[in-house]
Amino acid sequence: MTDKAERAILHVDMDAFFVSVELLSRPELAGKQVIVGHPQGRSVVLSASYDCRALGVHSAMPMSQAMGLAPNATIVEPNHHSYSAISAKIMQYFSTITPLVEQLSIDEAFLDVTGSMRRLGGPVRIAQQIKQYLKDELGLPASVGIARNKFVAKLASEHAKPNGLVVVAPQRTVEFLHQLPVSALWGVGKRSLEQLHRAGIETVEQLAQYPENVMVQKFGEHGRNLHRLSRGIDDREVVPVRQEKSLSAEHTFDSDQSELKLLEDELVVLSHKVAQRLRRSGKLAEALAIKIKYQDFTTVNRSKTLPAATDSPSALTNGVLELFRRLLPLPQAVRLVGVRAERLGQETQGVQLSLDPIDEKTREAEKIADSIALKFPSQRLTPARLLRPKGPSSTDS
Repeated sequence: MTDKAERAILHVDMDAFFVSVELLSRPELAGKQVIVGHPQGRSVVLSASYDCRALGVHSAMPMSQAMGLAPNATIVEPNHHSYSAISAKIMQYFSTITPLVEQLSIDEAFLDVTGSMRRLGGPVRIAQQIKQYLKDELGLPASVGIARNKFVAKLASEHAKPNGLVVVAPQRTVEFLHQLPVSALWGVGKRSLEQLHRAGIETVEQLAQYPENVMVQKFGEHGRNLHRLSRGIDDREVVPVRQEKSLSAEHTFDSDQSELKLLEDELVVLSHKVAQRLRRSGKLAEALAIKIKYQDFTTVNRSKTLPAATDSPSALTNGVLELFRRLLPLPQAVRLVGVRAERLGQETQGVQLSLDPIDEKTREAEKIADSIALKFPSQRLTPARLLRPKGPSSTDS
């Protein structure tokens, strides 16, 4: 195994990926303000050009707010098929550089190029080659960070944006980190940041100066991890195959909802979506969770362990509705609901067989429904409880 001090890790992050892909087919928008998202309803920003970002627009911002900040921006509705297809090409190219590619999302990945340097040159040369390929062959800009570990490489790529390249040499790792605010460390969220500030820690350098045992006393094992990161220590390997830890589906209502039946019906739909994704990916869920976002943006998450690992929509639906009903009565109207399958395992582990023949028939019916959905993707199979009775037709006698 290579000495970690000698490793060369690249973090490649595509710049405003969805916007950049849209510009390939709409070059007339180059140099203009562009936001990718659905303009209607209460959608959120999926991606924004850098001139929009300079106005305060950012991903996950409500579209109504983004359009107020950038009233002259062109709104482009997303084409997820194109994004996925181009992402696949990018990741396939990365695999020609090194077999050690860890895809983090549709538009970013870690590459361990330590073993590729004899063939392709040093890490800077490899990064330049990657950027050139992405520009010439795909017409896309990317930012690359280079460091001896994943944590610092990702920070470096953030500093490289847009369309840049930043190298953090091993001997300059601590110097690079200590100039940053403590919020730059992985694992520092809003609550952790408040706790660190109360302890007088504003910068990474201040955190590094704390004795490790004091950090552990104050923040537990999380404090130990933060202390290690503040000194540039991150021994995690680049893992080529990332196992999905969860699968989820969410729905944002056009207006805040208080009607319990409507909320439960949407949770049923989401349960079926998640179950279908589980079956398509050959996964089983050992636990599930629901997410409820109220009209004031307060978010509540509730989870439970399932009696047995499953990909059954009926099993997920029962668990989801049980969790939801524990929250009643609702304190206010609901803006968003979500369902998440957790602690995923391979289907090869086997589904626990039921002694009830009805359960086995239900599972067989679910498999048939999957086959129908694959053969007729434009048609939608609906849970029986969601069917609405047809009213009298004008042609009825």
